[in-house]
Amino acid sequence: MKITVLAICAILSSTFSFAQNSIGGRVTDASNTPLVGAHILLSNQDRATTTDSNGEFVINNLEPGKYTLKVTYVGYASHKELLSLPLSGPLNISLIQENILTDEVIVSATRATDKMPLTFTEVEKEVLEENNMGKDLPYLLEMTPSVVTTSDAGAGVGYTGIRIRGSDATRINVTLNGIPYNDSESQGVYWVDLPDFASSVDNIQVQRGVGTSTNGPGAFGASINIQTTGLNKDPYATIDNAFGSFNTRKHTLNVGTGLINGLFSLDGRISKIASDGYIDRAKSDLTSYYLSAGYYGKKNLLKFNLFSGHETTYQAWYGTPESRVENDVQGMQDYIARNFLSAEEADNLLNSGRTYNYYTYDNEVDDYTQTHYQLIYAGDVTSTLTWNTALHYTRGFGYYEQYKADENLSDYGYDDIDTDLIRRRWLDNDFYGITFSGDYNPSDRLNLIVGGAWNKYEGDHFGEIIWAQNAGSTKIRQRYYDNTGIKNDFNIYAKLNTALSNRLGLFVDVQYRNVYYSIEGIDNDQILLDEANRYNFFNPKAGLTYQLNKGTNVYASFGIGNKEPNRSDFIDSPDDATPVPETLRNLEVGFRRSSERFSVDVNYYFMDYKNQLVLTGELNDVGSALRTNVKSSYRTGLEFIAGIKLIEKLDLNLNATFSNNIIRDFTETIYDYGQNWDEYNAIRIDYGRTSIAFSPNVIAGGSLRYYPIKGMSFAWNHRFVGDQYLDNTGSESRKIDSYYLNDIVFAYSFKALKMKEIVVKGAVYNLFNNLYESNGYTFGYRGGGTEIRENFFYPQAGTNFMIGLTLKL
Repeated sequence: MKITVLAICAILSSTFSFAQNSIGGRVTDASNTPLVGAHILLSNQDRATTTDSNGEFVINNLEPGKYTLKVTYVGYASHKELLSLPLSGPLNISLIQENILTDEVIVSATRATDKMPLTFTEVEKEVLEENNMGKDLPYLLEMTPSVVTTSDAGAGVGYTGIRIRGSDATRINVTLNGIPYNDSESQGVYWVDLPDFASSVDNIQVQRGVGTSTNGPGAFGASINIQTTGLNKDPYATIDNAFGSFNTRKHTLNVGTGLINGLFSLDGRISKIASDGYIDRAKSDLTSYYLSAGYYGKKNLLKFNLFSGHETTYQAWYGTPESRVENDVQGMQDYIARNFLSAEEADNLLNSGRTYNYYTYDNEVDDYTQTHYQLIYAGDVTSTLTWNTALHYTRGFGYYEQYKADENLSDYGYDDIDTDLIRRRWLDNDFYGITFSGDYNPSDRLNLIVGGAWNKYEGDHFGEIIWAQNAGSTKIRQRYYDNTGIKNDFNIYAKLNTALSNRLGLFVDVQYRNVYYSIEGIDNDQILLDEANRYNFFNPKAGLTYQLNKGTNVYASFGIGNKEPNRSDFIDSPDDATPVPETLRNLEVGFRRSSERFSVDVNYYFMDYKNQLVLTGELNDVGSALRTNVKSSYRTGLEFIAGIKLIEKLDLNLNATFSNNIIRDFTETIYDYGQNWDEYNAIRIDYGRTSIAFSPNVIAGGSLRYYPIKGMSFAWNHRFVGDQYLDNTGSESRKIDSYYLNDIVFAYSFKALKMKEIVVKGAVYNLFNNLYESNGYTFGYRGGGTEIRENFFYPQAGTNFMIGLTLKL
C-alpha cells in the first residue's frame, strides 16, 4: 500500500510539467439569458461540470485532441458537438427551448445540486453501460467515494450489499424516480429482486451523509437516487450479451420506438442473468423486465413504468467458519465437535476449501418475485412553477426453502416428535402510496421546492412445513406461524436555495415525518408479537456555499436526521431491550477547485449519533444482521477526490476516505450457560471506547484510463479497504483483514454491418488473485468453563473474468 501511495504522489507531481488545455464558455437561452446549472459532459472522457451563476463553465486538464461535448438543461433541447483542442476561444452555446417536458424534472425535487452545500457524486449512463456485465448494481457504484461492496456468492451476482461511510444498506435511502425502494420493515435493499436494473437506468446520484430531504427511511450514511430510462427521440434496439467465470452469463434486449408523432414513446427491456457463483452451490437464476410508456407534451409529461424481477438464488448466507478459511484442520475438528456436526456435514466442511457452503439440500433456495407499478405526472403550472406527482404500487411474493434435520415438531406448535423436515418461510407484501413536489424557480437567485409523500406497507409473514419424515398431526402447507406488519409513512418537506450575494448562497431544508409501525401475530419461534409504535420526526438542514473565485468554492452544512428501528430490532433484540429511535447530527464542510492544472474536491464530515443502532456482528435465523442501540457514537473523516489528465490519452481519477468510527462507551452482552450447561445468565462486559463494526478507517480507489485509438479504452481500477471489525469490541481476533484489489476493464466501440454501434468489452477482476473476505459475522457464549467465539466470513472470488458484446441497431 505504501508503494502505491508513493507512486500516486509521484504521478501527481509529474503532472505539473505537462501543458494543459481547457474547454470553457457560456450557456444561454435564445434571449442571451445565462442558464444556471446547465449540465456539461465530455461524454467520451467521463468529465462533467455545471454552469455557474453567470452561465459559465470550464473543464480543465485536457490534452490537445478531439472531444464530444454534450450540454443539457431541463426544458431545453440538448446540445452536442465535436470539438478539437486547442480552442480558438471560449464557447458561446445557445440552447433552444424544448417543445416537450423532459424526464429530469421527475427526480429534481429529491436531488442535490452544485448550489447546495452537500456531498454527492453523479454516475452517468455511459459509465453504467461500460461496467454492466451482469453484476448487481452495488458493484457498478464501487468506484465512488467511501463505498465497500460484498457478495454472499462471492462473485457479485445474487445477494450483494453496499456500505457507504461504514453504513450498511438499512441506513442508505434508495429511491427510484423519487419513489422509496427500501423494504419498509427491514429498511434494507435487496438488489437481487431487480436483476439487471442498471440496464434501465439513465443516471444515479449518490449523496453521502444525511443529504437533502427525500422520501422513505432516513439516510443515516448516504442516499442513492436513481432515475430510470429517459426519452430516446430515435428508435433503437440493443442486444447485450456477456459471459464469464463461474458459468456467469447475461442476456439483455432493449428496444424503443423513439418519439412517435412528437408526443409518445415506448421503451422495453427483458433480461436473463445466471451464475453458478464462486461459493459452492451458490447459484443464481434471475429474470427481469422493464416497460415504459410516456407522453411528452410541451408543458406536461405523463409516464407509466412497469418493471419486475424474479430471483431463484441458492442460499449462501451461512458463511464460512474461520478455521475453514484459514485451512486450520485442528480448528475445524474442534468446530465439528462443539457444534455437533453430522458425519456428512463434517465431510462437507473438511473437503470443501474456501468455497465451503453449509447448505447441501438441493432446493435450499430463495424464490421471490417483486413487481413495481409507477404512474408519474410532471407539468409546468406556470413559467416558474413545475408540479410533479407519482402514484406507485409494489407487489412482493415469495419464500425461502430449508431442509432441517432432527427438528422437534413441538418447536413448531405440533407434536413432541423428532423428525427431518422441509419448511418454507413466506413473505407476501404490498407497498403503495403517492409522492408529490412543486418546484418554484422565479430567477437564477431563488429556488423553492415543497414536496412529500404518503406510503403504506402491509406484509404477511408465515411459515409452512411442506414435508416431514414423521409428520405426526401436521398437514401439508399448514401454517406454523403467521404475523402481519403494517407501516404508514408520511413526510412533507420544504427546500429553499437562494443567493444572498453574487458569491454567497444559502440553503435551508426542513422536513416533518410521521411513522406508524405495528406487528401482530405469532412469530416463527412461537412467540406472540404485539408491537405498535408511532414516531414524529423533525429533520432540519441548513448551509452556505461561497464562491471564492472562478472554479473554486467552499461550502458548509449542518443537518439533523431521525430514524425509526426496523422489524428485527423489535423481534430479535439481542439484549431483550426495546429499541428506540436514533438521531444523527451531521456536519459537512467542503472545498472544490478546478484549475488549469488539476481538479480536486475535499470534504470533511462529522456524523454524531444519539442511540445509534449498530451491528452487533450476529445474524438472526434468516441471515439478517442484529443491531443494538448505543448511547453515543460518531463517524468523522476526510474524503478526497481528484481528476487529472496526465498526458494525451491518459487520465487518472482518485478518491480516498480516512475516517474514525467510534462508540464512546460500549458494553457487550453474552450469555453464560454455566459449568454444566444448565444455566442461562447474561454477562455484560464494558469495553469503553471502541470502533464501530464494519467501518474501515481507510477506503481508497482510483482508475487509470488509457485511450490508445479512437473508440478504445483500457482502465486499471484499484480499491483498498482497511481492516474491519466483526463486532463492536475492537478485538483483533474478530476482524476482517484489509485487502487491495485490481481490475482491468476494456471496451472497443466501432461501426460495422450497418449497425449504429458494436461494442466489445471485458474485464479481469481481482487481477492478482488476492484471497480476501469482504464481510462476516461473529457470536460468542460461555459454557463448560470456557468462552467460545465463532467467526464466520464470506470469501470472495480470486481472479475471474467477464467478456461482453453489445449490438446497437
